[in-house]
Amino acid sequence: MDTAAAREAMAGRGLIVRLAFGSMASQTLRAAVRLGVFDLLGDGRRSAVDVAADAGTEHQPMTRLLRALAGLGLLEEHEPGAFSVTSAGALLGSGRPDSLASFVRVFTDPAVVRAWDGLDVSVRTGGIAFDSVFGTDFFSHLGRHPELSADFNAAMSQASEETAAVLPHAYDFGRFRSVTDVGGGDGSVLARVLAAHPALTGVVHDTEDGLAQAPKTLDRHGVADRCSLAAGDFFRAVPGGSDLYLVKSVLHDWSDDRAVTILGHCREVLPPGGRVLIVEPVLPEVVGTGAAGHAADGGTTYLSDLNMLVNLGGRERTRKDFEEVCRRAGLSVVSVTPLEEAPPFYLIEAVAA
Repeated sequence: MDTAAAREAMAGRGLIVRLAFGSMASQTLRAAVRLGVFDLLGDGRRSAVDVAADAGTEHQPMTRLLRALAGLGLLEEHEPGAFSVTSAGALLGSGRPDSLASFVRVFTDPAVVRAWDGLDVSVRTGGIAFDSVFGTDFFSHLGRHPELSADFNAAMSQASEETAAVLPHAYDFGRFRSVTDVGGGDGSVLARVLAAHPALTGVVHDTEDGLAQAPKTLDRHGVADRCSLAAGDFFRAVPGGSDLYLVKSVLHDWSDDRAVTILGHCREVLPPGGRVLIVEPVLPEVVGTGAAGHAADGGTTYLSDLNMLVNLGGRERTRKDFEEVCRRAGLSVVSVTPLEEAPPFYLIEAVAA
């Protein structure tokens, strides 16, 4: 084998090994977050002995955990047994507004991970592995586990942080009077939009559980006086009265038929001149072409697509897919624009057909 071929073979083996170890890396993150490692390390440099004492663990296993985290790029070991948090690791501190700690807790929780054992079955049958494993659907499971539900709401807010920061200035919200955030959860996205557009009023529409943290979010952003909460089921109806309906990171949770139902209810209450703004990733028609961010994210969007298959029965979609579900809902897509500062998200604007 020539040198180039040998290097290619070695790189291929390395890739396979890293992928096979991927679940171990995620569980390393889970353990570190549950033990509060990033909070205990704080902004300074601390010894593994001190971190172990504060965490109530044995110091030698803690040292091994901290070294694994350093190997993953989340900590730096300055001298034997002395560690500090890297800029990436700092995002796992619980006190930061841009923390991803809840996101890690949810996406490494058995409620999400266990169903992946049935990925091959889901691929064969198209069925939702989660329902078979837990005997109910994902959101009903959340409703029966309040602590996990609260973590899920926080995780969705954390995952939306980057998008929420750039969205208010990436779309012309100023031409509208009122915006309803369909499936808006704790209101973190709409709160940023309203804060940037003082003449705009808003409505956050979600289930009662989904809205649980919304009052605090709206108060924190100083927009509670311009935003109301509407508890309900978007499969039954969407509240009327707005001229813009924002649907962010909702449709990918559901099958095409159910996505059409959600969009159809938006269409039913859409006034003349109104708009529906969908904010989701848009997959290229061929992997690795035509979609900024999909190569850079290491395939995360495609893993998200499989996660939707396994846990929810939803999917990530291409532009053609979005155009089709909109068409079936009585809407016409007029623009698809990359949200360049928050890849892989796009702004998909639709009007009444």
